[in-house]
Amino acid sequence: MNIQVDLKDRSYEVVLRAGARHQVLEFVRARCPKAQSIVAVTSASLRAQPWFDFVGDEEIQIVEVPEGESAKNFATLEALCERLATLELSRDDVLIAVGGGAITDLAGFAAAVYLRGIEVVHVSSTLVGQVDAAIGGKTAVNLASGKNLVGAFHQPLGVFCDFEMLNSLPERERLSGMGEIAKCWLLDDRDVQSLERTSLSELIEMSVRLKADIVSGDEFESGRRALLNYGHTLAHAIEVLALGRDVDELRHGEAVAIGLAFAARLAHALGRVDADVIVRHDEVLRTLGLNRRIPDDLDTMDIVRAMGHDKKAHHDLTFVLAGGNGFEVVAGVEPSTVVRVVESFRGEL
Repeated sequence: MNIQVDLKDRSYEVVLRAGARHQVLEFVRARCPKAQSIVAVTSASLRAQPWFDFVGDEEIQIVEVPEGESAKNFATLEALCERLATLELSRDDVLIAVGGGAITDLAGFAAAVYLRGIEVVHVSSTLVGQVDAAIGGKTAVNLASGKNLVGAFHQPLGVFCDFEMLNSLPERERLSGMGEIAKCWLLDDRDVQSLERTSLSELIEMSVRLKADIVSGDEFESGRRALLNYGHTLAHAIEVLALGRDVDELRHGEAVAIGLAFAARLAHALGRVDADVIVRHDEVLRTLGLNRRIPDDLDTMDIVRAMGHDKKAHHDLTFVLAGGNGFEVVAGVEPSTVVRVVESFRGEL
């Protein structure tokens, strides 16, 4: 199955199927006939996976980067760009990002800035990457102050989501992807009772269709695309605080699940929704096996301060929240209200 991201002359397709990875090299050669060099960016552990067989061509050069979020920094970006320069990549050449959201973010940003822009193809190996990170052209690295604060919009040439690559995912990585799926299920206003009867491939398709539709109408996040940040204000705040202690403490999707539960409670506290919205959010998270507890040892005031550094904020506390008119970006939320809701939320569990 192919789903199009319609951006006129920058349109591309997301390929969703078992074995999709085997189409990548043929796709690159057809779309970039002038390319003399193709570089695959991945990590050592992913390179060792049995599904990495599709990059066995002698023409493909492989560059390894660190694992996970630890790759998303200026030092790794500089080292990657230096390596591309050493390999003498030209503007006609192509990067293939093989990995989860951290690798597609990093490699996509490198493709955006190296020689002021070269082509990139994403081959997403994780559930969170297939339903979110690899699609839409957002690329970035992190700062100590916050996630994804330095980046660029750089659309890929194509995205390949191979369901077979998910077979080797650890359970925790699968659950992390479920956090982004829960976000899409809620944004798409799907029936909670049908969630248990929906297969993983159907959940991926639903999420990709929603994101492709939103990105097609708002490439640069000037309007509706901001809704895809639902749950992310709290999520990014607790991610940054956790990353400062241990890169493996909190996965992105785990944080998003907590952020979704909090966003429902904040919307209720602001009088935007009834309590049944909280119940619905909790049912979706429970059905998908997701935790909604803020780590006990993260300080509430530290969390609220970190929320103020979210990239969609404008010197205030800004959230995507449910309401009578659907989901909206709500700016200027009083810090005292946020503190109260965070404390109340923590006291529930």
